Amino acid sequence: MSQEFICSIKSVRFDENYQPADNTRLTTNFANLARGEHRQENLRRTLAMINNRFNTLASCDNPNADRYSLEIDIISAELDVEGNGKTFPFIETLKSTIIDHKTNERIEGMIGNSFSSYVRDYDFSVVLPELGFKTNEKPENFGDLHGKLYQHLVNSDVFKAEFKKQPVICLSVSTSKTYYRTANIHPVLGVEYKNDEYSRTDDYFKKMGLSVRYFKPENATAPLAFYSANNLLTDYTDFELISAISTMESFQKIYRPEIYNTNSVAGLVYQPSLNFQDFSLTRIVYDRVERSQLAVKQGKWTEENFIKPYKDILEQWAANFAAENTKQEHAA
Repeated sequence: MSQEFICSIKSVRFDENYQPADNTRLTTNFANLARGEHRQENLRRTLAMINNRFNTLASCDNPNADRYSLEIDIISAELDVEGNGKTFPFIETLKSTIIDHKTNERIEGMIGNSFSSYVRDYDFSVVLPELGFKTNEKPENFGDLHGKLYQHLVNSDVFKAEFKKQPVICLSVSTSKTYYRTANIHPVLGVEYKNDEYSRTDDYFKKMGLSVRYFKPENATAPLAFYSANNLLTDYTDFELISAISTMESFQKIYRPEIYNTNSVAGLVYQPSLNFQDFSLTRIVYDRVERSQLAVKQGKWTEENFIKPYKDILEQWAANFAAENTKQEHAA
């Protein structure tokens, strides 16, 4: 390959003392919670929600529902396009480690969970509006570059040296789609739902090599969307799955209470809506309006600092990436 983008990975602990670095994407759930006068209280309550949910789901040999807690690290991956030491912040995800307070063991949790990307902000908040696309409409090559960059990262030696498994990303279901309850029930993930067609987000993640399944865990009000390159049901431990559910369901209760903190539960046919009124607010301060405004600002920042200056390099790299992958598929 004529141009090899160098990947690097940084890690910072997400705890009650967490303060976002200057170059952290401000639209991330965890960065939003860690600002303002209530920041420490927000963080403490969020972590308590996550731990409580984990113990509820990991109930075996856990009579007081206090045996486990999660350590969560924010994983930031950066790309050096020209090999000159100048890096671009590509994505942020979360990695959890489970602490068993009975045995003092540290157990692997999930890598992935949340997913935050500057290039994704550019695609959704700059490209689509400028081209005038409506809900679920998109250009044919939408997400191609982002998908290739993501696959380059997770298949890099740097990523594989840090993490034993491929990420599982857990997001909210789409408000533009209808979901149907199936007879399939997983002991950890819960009841499986299916939808009649992929959403635009599902298609976007498919270009990252990730397929989606929707599950509503026990006592949850709505299904979550789980995106994985591997087999979600066989390639991850129960504890890894529980760590993803407890972390991301807690964030969604804060961020989208109209879906994930409602006073009624998704039925056989489910249409998520942010206009639903019968929900409870958590005692955690979250600025959702600011988040949507920042997505546009950060998408434009990406255009000026990544897409435009590296346009020719990115196009050549993407073409080579596709050609090399085709060669490898034929060789296999």
